[in-house]
Amino acid sequence: MADNNNFLSVKDIFRSLKYRNYRLFFYGQGISMIGTWMQRIAMPWLVYRLTDSAFLLGLVGFAGQFPTFLLAPFAGVLTDRWNRHRILIATQILAMAQSLLLAVLYFIGIINVWHIVAMSIFLGLVNAFDMPARQSLVISMVEKKEDLGNAIALNSAMVNAARLLGPAIAGALVAVTGEGVCFLINGLSYLLVVWSLMQMRIAPVKGERKKTHIFRELKEGFDYTFGLAPLKYVIMLLALVSLMGMPYAVLMPVFSKEILHGGSHTFGFLMGASGLGALAGAIYLASRKSVLGLGKIIPLSTIIFGSGLIAFSFCRVVWLSLILMVITGIGMTMQMAASNTILQTIADDDKRGRVMSFYSMAFMGTAPFGSLLAGWLANVLGVSNTFLATGAICILGALIFINKLPELKRAVHPIYVKSGIIPEISQGLQTAAQLTVPPED
Repeated sequence: MADNNNFLSVKDIFRSLKYRNYRLFFYGQGISMIGTWMQRIAMPWLVYRLTDSAFLLGLVGFAGQFPTFLLAPFAGVLTDRWNRHRILIATQILAMAQSLLLAVLYFIGIINVWHIVAMSIFLGLVNAFDMPARQSLVISMVEKKEDLGNAIALNSAMVNAARLLGPAIAGALVAVTGEGVCFLINGLSYLLVVWSLMQMRIAPVKGERKKTHIFRELKEGFDYTFGLAPLKYVIMLLALVSLMGMPYAVLMPVFSKEILHGGSHTFGFLMGASGLGALAGAIYLASRKSVLGLGKIIPLSTIIFGSGLIAFSFCRVVWLSLILMVITGIGMTMQMAASNTILQTIADDDKRGRVMSFYSMAFMGTAPFGSLLAGWLANVLGVSNTFLATGAICILGALIFINKLPELKRAVHPIYVKSGIIPEISQGLQTAAQLTVPPED
């Protein structure tokens, strides 16, 4: 059990909001993310309503995320070259255009699944640049690096608070007005985030990095990321969870309708419950004084996530399904946010964009293959057995990661001794490295 001295007061949980740039980012993104989650609920429900096909649900998920897998490494190189702030403004404007076009197609009555696939591909192209730029820019918004972990956890809390509200609102709106209103609200919500980004004052990066051929820089980023054990193993576990576990959301419309015999509101509540758990997990991470113990939290949260999926596969009662989705959400967000924090604090400044592009590939780039795999497995094994199998694979990956913790301790210790960013990290990984099995508390 963690030492109580490792936790902060409620006031200190939000300490990163004292930085003006981060505060603008936090509130602007918070509003926009509600709209984003509304669209994420409305789009698969519309696809399933139009087609009754689990495979096409997987195809739409694949179309929206496959571009990230292809382009993220190149986007990472360009993120290290270009102004990350301007990249983020451009991606938000393009995402706004995508949502508004979906709304127009819906309201004039011509939208079909192929429009949705095309718009998903377009958004995937945008996200390939958005994610590494967004992740790399956060460290520029927080003046003291010791607050970076708190900023990342608060960002995750903000996203998942929106994930809690967005699906609940979307479920009600879809039932009453249809999916198009969700697309429209999402498009309009980008206006605030674009405004907030334009109000920021981001200092230019000191000492511009020498530019070489893009493929040489790509190879340099790959060799650096996968040549350093902590970066490599964190990204590999994240990729496994994203491939096998994260696509559970793709099958949620099917589970809601076929297994729980519900409607769009059931779907919305299930996704909202997952968001509630994710919010709780993010607040837990934000409440910590330091990143002490993150090496332990990554595999343990993965085990929580996988166990939640397994239990959910056997559930046939709505209220119990909601509780299990809360548990699943806790594990998912803690694993993602803890991984993000370790990657951000270990990576060299001039390679952070490329490191976070591989994070993007692991988090979103592998998910399209998971979406297709989930759709195929659901047709072959059934939805419930698919949840069971994917949850078990996530747990297996976590157990392998635990065996690698001693290697992580040896590799990360000199990095933090040299940089002095957060001394407690080396102690946390050192403690985590002593684990051979998950603790009981």
